[in-house]
Amino acid sequence: MLNRFRAATSGYPRQFWILFWGSLINSMGGSMVWPFLTVYMRQHLDVPLTSIMLLFTLNSLTGLIAASIAGPAVDRFGRKIAMALSLAGSCAVYLAMIDANTLAAWAVVMASLGVIWPLYRVGADAMVADMIEPARRAGAYALLRMVSNLGIAVGPMIGGFLSGVSYTYAFLGGAAANFTFFLLVLLAVRETLPQRRADPQATPADGGYAPVLRDLPFLAFCGIYVVATMPSSIMMTLLAVYAKENFGVPESQYGFVMATNALMVVFFQYIVTRRAEGYAPLRVLTLGALLYAFGVGSVALGRGFPAFVLSMAIMTSGELLLVPTATALAANLAPAEMRGRYMGLFGITWSIGFGIAPVIGGLLSDRVAPAATWYGGLALGLTAMAGFLALARRLNPPAVLESDLRPGEANDPPHKAPD
Repeated sequence: MLNRFRAATSGYPRQFWILFWGSLINSMGGSMVWPFLTVYMRQHLDVPLTSIMLLFTLNSLTGLIAASIAGPAVDRFGRKIAMALSLAGSCAVYLAMIDANTLAAWAVVMASLGVIWPLYRVGADAMVADMIEPARRAGAYALLRMVSNLGIAVGPMIGGFLSGVSYTYAFLGGAAANFTFFLLVLLAVRETLPQRRADPQATPADGGYAPVLRDLPFLAFCGIYVVATMPSSIMMTLLAVYAKENFGVPESQYGFVMATNALMVVFFQYIVTRRAEGYAPLRVLTLGALLYAFGVGSVALGRGFPAFVLSMAIMTSGELLLVPTATALAANLAPAEMRGRYMGLFGITWSIGFGIAPVIGGLLSDRVAPAATWYGGLALGLTAMAGFLALARRLNPPAVLESDLRPGEANDPPHKAPD
C-alpha cells in the first residue's frame, strides 16, 4: 500500500509539499481554538446561544464579502501575497482573543477572521490548480485535507487540555502556528499566477465576476453545495455545547470526538478520493450529502460520548466524498485566467452555509428543543442530496459536470465560461 501511495503522489512539485507541511502546522494551531469557541463564549458572555451563533453568521457574512473581493484580487495581484496577508492577520486576531471579554469585542474578532480567512483559502486553492494538472487535482486537494486533518486530530486534544488550564494558552498556540506558516510562505513559496494572454477585446468587466455569473451549470453546482455545507456547519459549531450542557461531556473528552473526524480524514481521505475519481462527480456528491444527513441527524438519538463519536464518523464518511470532489470540480470548471474568481465564488458557498446553518441550529435549540437542531441538519442534508441528484439527471447525457474529474482528461479544462 505504501508503494502505491508513493507512486500515486510522485511528480507533485516541491512547492506543493511546502503547502502540505505548512497546512499541518497551521491546522494544528487553529484546531486548538476553533472547536472550543462556542463553549468559551457561552461561559464568558452570558448571552443566549442564538446570540453566539449570530457571531458565526457575522464571521461568514464578512467572509462572503472578503471572498468576493479575494477572487479578482488573487487573479490580479497573485496567490502568494493573499496567503501571506491572511496568515499574518490570523496571528494578530488570535492574540486579540486573549483580551476579548464582551459581545462587542467578539463581534470585532469574528468579523476580522471572516475578512482574513478567505484570502488564504482562495489563494491556496488557486495555487494548487496552477501547479497540478486537472486529472490529478482531486488527489492533490485530498492530500492537503489529509494532512490538515492530521493537525486537526492532534490540535483539539492539545487544545482541550490547554483550555482546561486557560484558554489563553490555546489562543497563543493558534497565533504561533499562523506566524510559523506565514514565514514559510514568505520565504519558501514562489508566485504561480499564470501569465496573462494578450486580448485586444478585453474590457474592464473581464476582471470581475460577470463571466463567472454567466456560467449557469457552475452556479447551480455552487447553490446546491451551499446547502450541502450546512449540516457540517451545525455539527462543528453546536455539538460541543450540546454534548456538554445536555450530557456532561467536557471539553477534554469532546476533543476526541473532533479527533475522530480528523483521523478518519488522515487515514481514509486519499484512498476514498482515488476510488471516487472513477465515478461521476455529482453522483459522488449525492452520496456524500446523504451521509452528511444521516450523521448529523443521528446526534438526536445519541445519549453520550460513544454515540457522538459514531455520529461524527458517519458524517465524516460524507465529508471524505464531498469536500475534495467539490473543490476539484470547481477548479476544473475554471479557465486558467479566472481560477481565482471561480475559487472565490466556490469559497463563498462555505461562508454562506456556515453563516446561515448555525443560526438555524441555535434557533431550533432555543425555540423548539436541543434535539431539534439535529433534525434540522438531517433535512438540510437530504435537500442537498436531492439537489445533486436532480442536477446530475438534468445534465443527461453527461455534461461537463459529470466528466471533468474522470482520470486521463486533457490538461486544459474542457469547460469554459461563456464569453
